[in-house]
Amino acid sequence: MSTTVAPTKGLEGIIAANSGICWIDGDAGVLAYRGIDIHELAVRSTFEETAYLLIFGKLPTAAELADFTKHLADAREIPPRIQHVMRNLPPTTTPMEVLRTAVSSLSAFDVDEKDSSYEANIRKSYRLISQVSILVAQFDRIRKNKPIIEPNRNISHAANFLLMLNGEMPTETAEKTLDLALVLHAEHELNASTFAARVIAATLSDIHSAITGAIGALKGPLHGGANEAVMVLLKEIDRTGRDPIEYVREMLAAKKKISGFGHRVYTTEDPRATHLRKMSEQLSKGHEQGKWFEMSQKIEKFVKEEKKLNANVDFYSASTYTMLGIDVDLFTPIFAVSRIAGWVAHVIEQHQDNRLIRPRAEYVGPAYPAPYIPISER
Repeated sequence: MSTTVAPTKGLEGIIAANSGICWIDGDAGVLAYRGIDIHELAVRSTFEETAYLLIFGKLPTAAELADFTKHLADAREIPPRIQHVMRNLPPTTTPMEVLRTAVSSLSAFDVDEKDSSYEANIRKSYRLISQVSILVAQFDRIRKNKPIIEPNRNISHAANFLLMLNGEMPTETAEKTLDLALVLHAEHELNASTFAARVIAATLSDIHSAITGAIGALKGPLHGGANEAVMVLLKEIDRTGRDPIEYVREMLAAKKKISGFGHRVYTTEDPRATHLRKMSEQLSKGHEQGKWFEMSQKIEKFVKEEKKLNANVDFYSASTYTMLGIDVDLFTPIFAVSRIAGWVAHVIEQHQDNRLIRPRAEYVGPAYPAPYIPISER
């Protein structure tokens, strides 16, 4: 029983939507937001400007950027009852589970809860971009029994996140490093979480529901957990005192996956990895944890020579985040802190030219008509 179009496992190569937000050429290693190359944005832009670009489709003027930045700064707060929710979840609850639950709960407190118009979704986007970062930082403080740090509305998005997370103003290097990481992770076309958000948005559900679904997809280890796995590997190699190359050689011989290599879309180097490698190297100079970059560099060289696989965005983000003092289980939530900009842009775009997303399945069950056998004869 075939449908009219042959199925593709995992929808690989299937065009599922028209979008003006992101363009990827996997063979050429090109990633562009609204037509602007990621290398340009990495060198010249900021997260705030990049988020504006993704949502509104153009680079802002100075006045527009100042206004947008003020909207984000003004939204740096969450209802006290959301803090209560986070404090009262079981201690085994992971940061991604907390983020998923808290974002869903935020909808009940949003002043535009019942309004899904374009204007309301823009206002909700301001709040969500700021609130996701605050949720991640506050939960980390809560679980460590540390006092909540009040947001600073006079500093950048990246600096405020690091301040609320670590309890002290970040260095200029740390701020710029995280800001660049947020730019690089802000958008990536129809990845699993973004597609999940668009499927939910296509039902004309609200933006909080769509983002909650996106977070649920990102929580899966095949989507958002690769950089965590990279750091777990680096720490295990360090713990055993083994040579990184020999350790990885044994993993490959045992047919074990080395996280942080290869990509579903890119056949050449992931353009984001180019910048994260540089960031990790710069942070490692004189850093007490500089060994993580050195180990990563050895592993990358070996895997590329041995398996012809390129490092992806996750490989060097692991050592970068660790040298910024960020716990391993916060790597994926920080992915959400960045990707929220792309998610809200896609939800808004979906609502502007909506059609319910309803694909078909290739039926592979028992042949029709299958007989109904009475219960007495089974």
